[in-house]
Parts: sequence; structure tokens; C-alpha cells
Amino acid sequence: MQTNVTPVFDDSVNTTGCCPKFNPEGWDSRLLHFKDKRFVRATTKSAMHVPLNMGRVFTRVQGHIEDAAALPEMSQILVLSRDLSPWEGEHLFAVTRDVRNEEMTTLSGDFLTRVFEGPYRKAGDWVHEMEVFAQARGKTPGRVFMFYTTCPRCARAYGQNYVVGLVEI
Repeated sequence: MQTNVTPVFDDSVNTTGCCPKFNPEGWDSRLLHFKDKRFVRATTKSAMHVPLNMGRVFTRVQGHIEDAAALPEMSQILVLSRDLSPWEGEHLFAVTRDVRNEEMTTLSGDFLTRVFEGPYRKAGDWVHEMEVFAQARGKTPGRVFMFYTTCPRCARAYGQNYVVGLVEI
């Protein structure tokens, strides 16, 4: 098993000029191993799990990552999100080096993946499914992250909204 590598994020189809169309092949039921994988950590405000300032936060973080030349190869793009409470979300942006003016963190551990397709409002159900998925494999579930592969506008344009769940085991 490779360390700090994700399945390939295929960006070959991009008809929106924004997010590439996500190809879920190779992402479902995988075991990922991270060891001190570097991320920028950012938080967003929410109202009952609905993000309020996500666009502004993501734009700021993305700009800082680009300024630092810290973007991973497109095939390794990864942004992990989870709700810390109904009022706050946490987002981890994979990077190749430290990014000034942003909080840095690392992630270590093993993670099982599942691919979901459907509206964002199902994320709470998917978190539960990830916990059950880990338990069915004899593992104790830890934190559950979601990788939202496209923005809402692009999901509508492509007619599919793929989300990859990752559960720490």
C-alpha cells in the first residue's frame, strides 16, 4: 500500500470551466494510508450544517495555496470536509508544502473509502453509513471526512453529485 497517495482524480473532462467531471472509478472501497500528509486547515461557519461562508473561505485558501506553489498534481487533488458542530465545518486541503497565512496540519492513519452519489443533504446519512462500513470490516470508526468532488453548480451541470466518504480506522 502506498503512503499519502489517493486514487487518481481524472480531470480529463471539464465542460464547465470550473470543476472537472468526477470519475469514481478506483475510489470505492479503497484503503488509504496517510503518514504526516500535509494539509491546510480552514473552518467555515454554518447554520444547522448549511455552510454560510464556504465560497469566501475556499477562495482565500485556494489563492494562498496557489501563491505558495503548493498545489498537488491535479491527479492528487483532495479536500476533506467534516462538520465539527451544526455551526462549524472543518476543511483540509492537501498541499505539497507549507502555506503562509494559513493553519497547517498533518493527517496520519488508515482510511476506508466509499463513493456516494446524491444531494449534499444526505451527508449525515453517509457519515453513518461510513461508520457502519468500518464496523462491518471489524474496524473501529474514527473521524469521517467527505470529499465533495464538485461544487453544486458543476454537479447540476454534470447531472451527478459524487461524494467520497473517508472513515478513519
